[in-house]
Amino acid sequence: MISNELATSLDLPKRTVALVLAGGRGSRLLNLTDRRAKPAVYFGGKFRIIDFALSNCINSGIRRIAVLTQYKSHSLMRHIQRGWGFMRGELNEFVDVLPAQQRLDEVNWYQGTADAVHQNHDIIQSFRSKYVVILAGDHIYKMNYALALADHVEHGRPCTVACIEVPRSEAHAFGVMAVDDKDLVTEFVEKPADPPGIPGKPERSLASMGVYIFNTDFLLDVLSADADDPNSSHDFGKDVIPKLVREQQVVAHRFADSAVGTRESEEPYWRDVGTIDAYWDANIDLTATDPLLNLYDDRWPIWTYQPQLPPAKFVHNEDTRRGVAIESLVSGGCIVSGHVERSLMFSGVRVHSYARVNWSVLLPNVQVGRGARISRAVVDRGCIIPDGLVIGEDAALDAARFLRTTSGITLVTRQMLLNLPKTP
Repeated sequence: MISNELATSLDLPKRTVALVLAGGRGSRLLNLTDRRAKPAVYFGGKFRIIDFALSNCINSGIRRIAVLTQYKSHSLMRHIQRGWGFMRGELNEFVDVLPAQQRLDEVNWYQGTADAVHQNHDIIQSFRSKYVVILAGDHIYKMNYALALADHVEHGRPCTVACIEVPRSEAHAFGVMAVDDKDLVTEFVEKPADPPGIPGKPERSLASMGVYIFNTDFLLDVLSADADDPNSSHDFGKDVIPKLVREQQVVAHRFADSAVGTRESEEPYWRDVGTIDAYWDANIDLTATDPLLNLYDDRWPIWTYQPQLPPAKFVHNEDTRRGVAIESLVSGGCIVSGHVERSLMFSGVRVHSYARVNWSVLLPNVQVGRGARISRAVVDRGCIIPDGLVIGEDAALDAARFLRTTSGITLVTRQMLLNLPKTP
């Protein structure tokens, strides 16, 4: 376990730049990423997914950050510009956006995660950092990167991969690290049928979190060599890390040593909300009385952009017409005159009279018409649910009109609503 005192005394965050890889589409989120990259998808009532990685950086003392974008990046870049422009350039602080721009050969866009970093070789050099933290911009977790940096320095290897412990029976869904008793990574296997266990914990495995720490000079040399390899797909997980593992250059950092807000006897919180089911589940979990992810910890705040909106409002007080929200998250600008239970309402949502919303995630500016009923659904931004429409009660009808997952979650978008048959 690395202490906060050691991390602070080494002043590591100030000698570090963070690169957030935010160019992926996130195709498993289906229509939610038709108009936005996965890191720009809304989460938790008022945030975007990328806010968690960026907030981790700020809270860890890393205030030089570059976000690498590519797929449908307008929404993401606008969010960063509006919400993350408080850094002071005079103090060498920044959150820069690095879109794919063919800096090297004026031919290729980003070909993989490693290539995305390599194509910004000259910019990274200009930062003059000693260490680089490479982060996926599409995971939900709270982590003190300063502690991981101290662990990286203490081990003395040029590359560190952050790992989370998972049950060995579930590790086949991840990239898994085999380690020795000093956490030197001896093997990296992607989605193995028989995952390697942890020394002393044979029923547990170490799964990669997509968080890498490198000595800067070493990283740039490695990426240059990878760029010259015609057999490489230029991806960290598929090419760069496995090669460095074979060369015994990689150590594992245990997420439990740097996770923030973990409750006693609970596993550290980390979620890849990469499917509609996982996205719905992680959001709905926040409606619990004591959720695993604590958004109310003012010692580790999650920063975001939010419009200036009036408080949420609940209207009418009649026996058959009363605005109510039970075990729900309700954001600014919402007006409720219907009944909401175990749901998330993002900014500007309207739930009209006699409507019922249960176990659902309503993204910004959704309007639920009078008498409509919605259950176990994710409703995309700006959708207008017609009066009396019922979603989530008839599986066959939902599958015909919208997108319904095998576990029974219904995804609703504006285009799907436009395609509904017109009632006479």
